[in-house]
Amino acid sequence: MKQKLSLVFAVILISICGFSQDMESKYSGPKKGEVLAVHFNMSDYKAPIGIKSPVSGKVYSTIPEMSKGFSISYWRGLTNKIDLSLKATGTFLEYPTLSSTVVSRREFSPEAEAALNIRPYGDNSLVAPFLTVGIGAAYPVDTKKFGAYVPLGVGVQTNLSSTAYIFVQALYRASLTKSVIDDNMFYSLGLGQSIGKKKVAPIVIPPPVIEVPKDRDGDGVIDADDKCPDVAGIASLQGCPDRDGDGITDADDKCPDVAGIASLQGCPDRDGDGITDADDKCPDVAGVARYQGCPIPDTDGDGVNDEEDKCVNEVGPASNFGCPVITEAIVKRINAAAKNVFFATGSSKLLTKSFKSLNDVVAILNENASYNLTIDGHTDITGDAAKNQALSEARAASVQAYIETKGIAADRLASAGYGQDKPAADNKTAAGRALNRRVEMTARNYK
Repeated sequence: MKQKLSLVFAVILISICGFSQDMESKYSGPKKGEVLAVHFNMSDYKAPIGIKSPVSGKVYSTIPEMSKGFSISYWRGLTNKIDLSLKATGTFLEYPTLSSTVVSRREFSPEAEAALNIRPYGDNSLVAPFLTVGIGAAYPVDTKKFGAYVPLGVGVQTNLSSTAYIFVQALYRASLTKSVIDDNMFYSLGLGQSIGKKKVAPIVIPPPVIEVPKDRDGDGVIDADDKCPDVAGIASLQGCPDRDGDGITDADDKCPDVAGIASLQGCPDRDGDGITDADDKCPDVAGVARYQGCPIPDTDGDGVNDEEDKCVNEVGPASNFGCPVITEAIVKRINAAAKNVFFATGSSKLLTKSFKSLNDVVAILNENASYNLTIDGHTDITGDAAKNQALSEARAASVQAYIETKGIAADRLASAGYGQDKPAADNKTAAGRALNRRVEMTARNYK
């Protein structure tokens, strides 16, 4: 019996495929037309046992153990995303039974079901997934009873130009009558063929007469593509002229008779400094715009341009910002004076024995009117860091105040304190801490 029914369904499948060869393509658009399909099915009655009873573990039937069957279905679109399917199925049942003492049953079951198939895309998509929900009835021959079930699951539809369809489905069929049929997993592969009226052949419209393209200025660029249709030009510039041949159309070229560069709107720049020759006071020497194309001047000729030279009228090296280097003898005198500056313990009050050294620094500043002086105060790490910072600032300011009292202008002086952050020696020894409690003075001849 099983072999005979399989042969019948195979003959039906071959007949439908042969019938499809005689039909003209009927592309139905986003909504499905009428489709007749044949399916090969397999049912797994073990899988639901594991799903409903996790204690038993997940169990699945092998392909040879699954129940086999065939279906014939009819499909039609209700909307552009919802199809109605009606299916008649014959299944050779072979499955375990939960509701009986019998270990398994083998029987033939005719089935019928109606379902809605919901897609996220229109029917004219090449591949479209869908959800299935419906109601079905089975009549296992041996039981002589009708059983109802609900098919729920997913599928994928392949649309071959709306002439043929391939359907793949996986459903969980939940039984509503456990005494007749058990829950099962249902897998189906189907081939469908569109049925219905043929499409009307499209009306063939003769091609329009093509006019010969016009070229008014005769430059070989047709008027439709020519940005300068009344003036002969070149193809690379879309038909526009370029008298100086610099690749910039005359209309966009501010110097149309002299070859130039695009960044300067067609004007030349011999020295390449970005300033057109017409506006460049030094056209053969690269310069800067603020000096009208000439280089930044160097008044004293010391190799440091005036913008970076802090002594524009005196020769000096770049390391000293273009100013003359202060002689080593003066540097030694100032350093010696700094080592002989003394304060009352824990105070910024200058001791009298510091005045001689500071007076020598005042003399240097009076002798060199271009000199300026920086005074830095430092402490050791004894005591609170914040208090040391304040003390170093106060001591540096005290030295500056003394020098100002000797007639040196305040704008030639600057003082700062660094607390214990810049030690000159190791603070672990008394000698080192003594060296760290210091004032440093640095002369410079620029501001």
